[in-house]
Amino acid sequence: MVLCVCELLQLLAAVAAVVLLLFAIVAHVTAQKMPNLHRHDAEKFFIGSKGEKEPFPSIHDPPEKDLSVVVPAYNEETRLPVMMDEALEYLEKRQKQRPSFKYEVIVVDDGSSDKTTQVALTYSKKYGSDKVRVLTLVNNRGKGGAVRMGTLVSRGRTVLMADADGATKFADLKNVEDGLESLKPWPDNMAISCGSRAHLEKESIAQRSMFRTFLMYGFHFLVWFLCVRGVRDTQCGFKLFTREAAARTFAALHVDRWAFDVELLYIAQCLKIPVAEVAVNWTEIEGSKLVPFWSWLQMGRDLLFIRLRYLTGAWKIDSTGKLN
Repeated sequence: MVLCVCELLQLLAAVAAVVLLLFAIVAHVTAQKMPNLHRHDAEKFFIGSKGEKEPFPSIHDPPEKDLSVVVPAYNEETRLPVMMDEALEYLEKRQKQRPSFKYEVIVVDDGSSDKTTQVALTYSKKYGSDKVRVLTLVNNRGKGGAVRMGTLVSRGRTVLMADADGATKFADLKNVEDGLESLKPWPDNMAISCGSRAHLEKESIAQRSMFRTFLMYGFHFLVWFLCVRGVRDTQCGFKLFTREAAARTFAALHVDRWAFDVELLYIAQCLKIPVAEVAVNWTEIEGSKLVPFWSWLQMGRDLLFIRLRYLTGAWKIDSTGKLN
């Protein structure tokens, strides 16, 4: 018997509901209920200027710097020096212009198999461990996990997340700082300013294949539909947080890999933390860790799981931002 169109639609809707229910069950059952804030003993220390081990502070301590820059790095021994040279030149110049300005750069080696840690330590020796610190993770956690671990030991009144490839130049720090200022007065001293490449979208589309463009738009739709609205580019790795906003959001973060930015902004919106999106310059650098199809597929799955895990109560936001 041939089903009429109405019956066929009803059948498809029923199948979709069953599939969604199964996804929700899987998402809930497989969820790690608490954020992974565990630190190995070796991750609690950094190498000081004299070669001795010194304990990392906590983001819940009073701030000692104006700015902390957290750089997640996985097998970045080749690209890291270019980024560090440019960043430190900019920060040193700013300090000379305003001697009261204090900064630190925290390079988080995310379980690399190359000489990322050794490369980063050369900068610590050159500039001193008060300005450049290296946190070497015992195991690879993923970019989100690396940024979180670096953020939770930072000392800045503001915390900047910056990629190790140097795709965004440090001159654009002023742009995200202005974005943060535009949000004042900050509720509970919390605000986030996101660097954005959305203004470069037309140019990037012209250089992409139709398939990659389709994947990009599909990902943007899922972000908007499932998690975050009001931010066009959630994935730019140049974000500035007030210390209080960083403590709240990163302590509640569950996702360790590529989709962590989306969960971070979802948490911010749930906590009613104001978010600005400001244009930054961006250059595609060779050596990306993203594998076009599989990375997008993984991120799409993560987006669905983020939404379902919060909806089913598997994940809950600790609004105090305290570490366990």
